[in-house]
Amino acid sequence: MVSSNLFHCTKRSWPPEEYISKNTLQLFDFDSAAPPEQAWRRRLNSHANLLKEFSVTFREAIQMVRLGIRLWSYVREEASHGRKAPIDPFTRESCKPSASQGVPLGGMGSGSISRGFRGEFRQWQIVPGICESSPIMANQFSIFISRDGGNKNYASVLAPGQHEGIGKAGDQGISSWGWNLNGQHSTYHALFPRAWTIYDGEPDPELKISCRQISPFIPHNYRDSSLPTAVFVYTLVNTGKERAKVSLLFTWANSIGGMSHLSGDHVNEPFIGEDGVSGVLLHHKQVIKP
Repeated sequence: MVSSNLFHCTKRSWPPEEYISKNTLQLFDFDSAAPPEQAWRRRLNSHANLLKEFSVTFREAIQMVRLGIRLWSYVREEASHGRKAPIDPFTRESCKPSASQGVPLGGMGSGSISRGFRGEFRQWQIVPGICESSPIMANQFSIFISRDGGNKNYASVLAPGQHEGIGKAGDQGISSWGWNLNGQHSTYHALFPRAWTIYDGEPDPELKISCRQISPFIPHNYRDSSLPTAVFVYTLVNTGKERAKVSLLFTWANSIGGMSHLSGDHVNEPFIGEDGVSGVLLHHKQVIKP
C-alpha cells in the first residue's frame, strides 16, 4: 500500500489554462485535440514524487486475519499446481506503483504497457504474472521540422532527456539521440482511458503539437474493449508565417519488457493491407524459463 501527496492540492482539477495558454487551447478546439478540464496534469520537466509505504494498525490487522488466512490458502493451492496467484499480498512485486506512471495502453484483460507522463513506455505486463518496470528508451516518438527557406530546422525526441534509462552503460547509443526537448512548455493530461500530451511551442516555437492517446474502453461493449491495442493521434497547428514540413518518427524495439529484445530470433515484417494501410508486424519469440 502506498500514499503520497501526488495531486499537490485539493482542487478537483487544474484549469487547463494554468498549464496551457488559452490561445493554444482554442487552436486545438477540434477533433478532441484539446485536453478536458477534469484531468490529472503534469509538466514534462517535472519529477515524480516518491511513494511511501504505510502499514496497518494492530486493530486493522486483527480484523483482516480471516481474510489473510483465506488468501494464504489460495496462494499455496495455486503454487501447488504450478501457477502464480494473480492476487498475492505476501510476495513483494517488482512493479510497484509509481508517481511517474500515466494512463496505461491496452484493452481490458489483455495485458498492458504503462506510459509515463514524460513519454517513456514502462510497467510491461504482457505476460501474465510477470511485470517489467524499467522503461525501454528506444520506444519513442520523434519529430523533424523544416521551414521554407531552410533557415529554421528542428529535430528532437518528443520526450525530455532527463530519464533514468539515458546515459547508462547499456543504453546502446540512445543517449546520442536528439533529446532536445526541455519540457517546460509541454504538458501531460490524463483522463482514463485517454491521455493528451501538448507541446506548446517545443521544439519549434511556431508549431503547436497535440498527441492524443486512446485505448479501447467502450461502455457496454466488452468485446472491443478487450482488444490489445492503443491509438496515438497527432494534431499539428502551424502558427508561423512560413510553411512547415513535418515528419513524425516512431521507434519501437521488438520487446515485451526488460531485456527481451536482446534474446534473439525476433522477426520484423513490413506489410501493406488491402485498404492501403501499411505498417510493421513484430514477431517476438518468447524465451520460456523452465
